Amino acid sequence: METLVSTVRAWWHPSRRFSLAELIADGVVHGVGILFALGLGTVMIVFAAIGTARPELPAIIVYLVTLLTVLGVSLAFNLAPISGFKKLMARLDQAAIFLFIAGTYTPFLAVLGGTPAANLLTVLVWSAALVGVALKLIVPERFGRLAIILYLAIGWSGVLVFQTLATVLPPPSFWLVIAGGITYSVGIVFHLWDRLKFQNVLWHVFVVAGSICHLWAVFHVMVLDRL
Repeated sequence: METLVSTVRAWWHPSRRFSLAELIADGVVHGVGILFALGLGTVMIVFAAIGTARPELPAIIVYLVTLLTVLGVSLAFNLAPISGFKKLMARLDQAAIFLFIAGTYTPFLAVLGGTPAANLLTVLVWSAALVGVALKLIVPERFGRLAIILYLAIGWSGVLVFQTLATVLPPPSFWLVIAGGITYSVGIVFHLWDRLKFQNVLWHVFVVAGSICHLWAVFHVMVLDRL
């Protein structure tokens, strides 16, 4: 029975015990991401509401909510001690990533308007994300490696409208989108390299860096390019 319980619990346990320095560094990295999202996100909402992106304001809010959710839940999960709360946060952490990927696409697809390609990609991205959320909430102990492939597949599905995005988005926003996608993808190396000291911190550095690239890309297209 003890072995069975250990097997069931293994999916949400860290692969090794993190040092105090690693936990502090991880908290700082998450804190930087949350503060940056709150600060720039608030400014973006204000300018969008005033008039720079009023039609896209709902999409911007969806994006910011998913961004703050994924960072907040990740912070709670990674800093919590082994407990029932940590297990719950692990479930929510993995599910929130799917919502965040779809949420990140939402403002950029809103810029494309109601084009058939944009509508199709919106349906595909959110449908795949909701399937991923359901899997992680219902059977979080399964499909661990497959979930990473699904994260990448949804994240890079934007290549379907690559040419359109390159045409519609201002160059700084477009290249920041690409840079953010590459940053997230490279960071997965550290996510999987669980024997490396500070690997969890490095993984989250790439997550926060990628999110900042995309946040600034949204800010540029919704505010700076329209002033």
